[in-house]
Amino acid sequence: CVCIGGPKVNSRTILSNMLSYVWPKDRPDLRARVAIALGLLAGAKMTNVMVPFMFKYAVDELNGLSGHMLNLSDAPSTVATVATAVLIGYGVSRAGSALFNELRNAVFGKVAQSSIRRIAKNVFLHLHSLDLGFHLSRQTGAMSKAIDRGTRGISFVLSAIVFNLGPTVFEMGLVSAILYFNNEKYEAEKYDGYLKSYESSSLKTTYTLAMLNFGQSVIFSVGLTGIMVLASKGIMTGSMTVGDLVMVNGLLFQLSLPLNFLGTVYRETRQALIDMNTLFTLLSVDTKIKERELAPPLSVTPQEATIRFEDVYFEYLEGQKVLEGVSFQVPAGKKVAIVGGSGSGKSTIMRMLFRFYEPQKGNIYIAGQNIRDVGLDSLRRAVGVVPQDAVLFHNTIFYNLQYGNINATPEEVYQVARLAGIHDAILRMPHGYDTQVGERGLKLSGGEKQRVAIARAILKNPPILLYDEATSSLDSITEENILSSMKGLVQDRTSVFIAHRLSTIVDADEIIVLNKGKIAERGDHHSLLATPGSLYADLWNTQNSKILNIKNSPVELQPERLSQKEEERKKLQEEIMNSVKGCGNCSC
Repeated sequence: CVCIGGPKVNSRTILSNMLSYVWPKDRPDLRARVAIALGLLAGAKMTNVMVPFMFKYAVDELNGLSGHMLNLSDAPSTVATVATAVLIGYGVSRAGSALFNELRNAVFGKVAQSSIRRIAKNVFLHLHSLDLGFHLSRQTGAMSKAIDRGTRGISFVLSAIVFNLGPTVFEMGLVSAILYFNNEKYEAEKYDGYLKSYESSSLKTTYTLAMLNFGQSVIFSVGLTGIMVLASKGIMTGSMTVGDLVMVNGLLFQLSLPLNFLGTVYRETRQALIDMNTLFTLLSVDTKIKERELAPPLSVTPQEATIRFEDVYFEYLEGQKVLEGVSFQVPAGKKVAIVGGSGSGKSTIMRMLFRFYEPQKGNIYIAGQNIRDVGLDSLRRAVGVVPQDAVLFHNTIFYNLQYGNINATPEEVYQVARLAGIHDAILRMPHGYDTQVGERGLKLSGGEKQRVAIARAILKNPPILLYDEATSSLDSITEENILSSMKGLVQDRTSVFIAHRLSTIVDADEIIVLNKGKIAERGDHHSLLATPGSLYADLWNTQNSKILNIKNSPVELQPERLSQKEEERKKLQEEIMNSVKGCGNCSC
């Protein structure tokens, strides 16, 4: 079960919504296909019903003839011709029924696939329009499963309702976390519990279906026997012929086939409706970030890309304030850093700039325009983000770099790679820019992933750049190299740095210190350090004292540690390079 969080949708609403996709107002060609498919369905049923009648006429002709003649070879040629013609009609009717059914499937296939495609696309677009809070509170795998099962459910229901019932009446990413905490047995037992529950439900379904099928067979057999007995009595009294008996038998067997499937069709339809319920419930979830109708695009150039927060209040949960009356301005082309302890609201400011969240009170302006009043697409085009955890796609390095601007030329991609200082490292890889990065970029080091993220953001060429603790997970040497690359990249761009390590933002034009959702201090590095008892100075001294403690550790242990680290690093690099060689051009 996948918890979506929206209002539950009943089966009638699901079928009504689905009908709008099967019979769309803007697609007369699909409507025509539905009408033709229903016509072919009627033709298939009519020709199928004719089969027993044709067999009856042939039996009656031959039976009547055999009752008056000792040798059928003496039969008049006209009678033989009629019997032959009826039998040919019998064969044509059977073939015609199959032809109509296959044509119906071929004609309606376009409608079914188009409906599935439109619904899946609408769900995909709707998911991207939902606010970040919705996605953070859901499991990614569960959402993917809901969409997959829902679209498969649509396919079955379309087929069952239109053509059956009507006419008849985990991820590789989690493995490392499990191993880190030595919880393999715990996860195995939990998984076995789920399997046991599934086994119990599956057996119950199997037993129920077996009883249902047996009951249907008994009912049909009793009914068939009774009708055949009545038909035989009619033959004895002369009110019915042998052909009538054959016809009744054929009609009953035609009726029995769809009746035998009713139980299965009903069960599958109910399951499909349950799967579709999740999908349509997902579509009914209302986004909190709404774009105004006919909203103008954000008009901004690097020379006028100012950012202004004006008395902004925000809370994720009612009563738990994250930002309280925050006001500040970032001049165009300047570098401003935001620092503070955990939970002070640093990353929230970043997310609000990208309009993942709306403030409960106050306004945010870019180039003098309220971001609520401009188009979302234009706003997000104007802002580039380098996140703390760079998410890369399971594809080539070139693909991941070009993702910043899918219309960029190869030379432009190579240029931003040079600017980010990763071009030479890519060329040393076995397949160069065609090297697969692995799931979420696992085949790249942390520094390489961050350089790809920086290059991708630069390729987007936005007037505003946001750095959300982009180097906090890297070692000091890698961090210093990346920061030196970034200095040239942020020139003439409005830049906002969310920083944990204060050493990375000493050159900022202004540093804003947050404490419990409020601006506690602001100024440049030197002025804040010169302020006695300032929060920034305390943070700076705390971080520097930790660095000094590390440097003052026993010298005799350092060579051993360094050699061990170097050996581990080389071994890991060899493993990565070997794995890259093994699947350089595949999509595994």
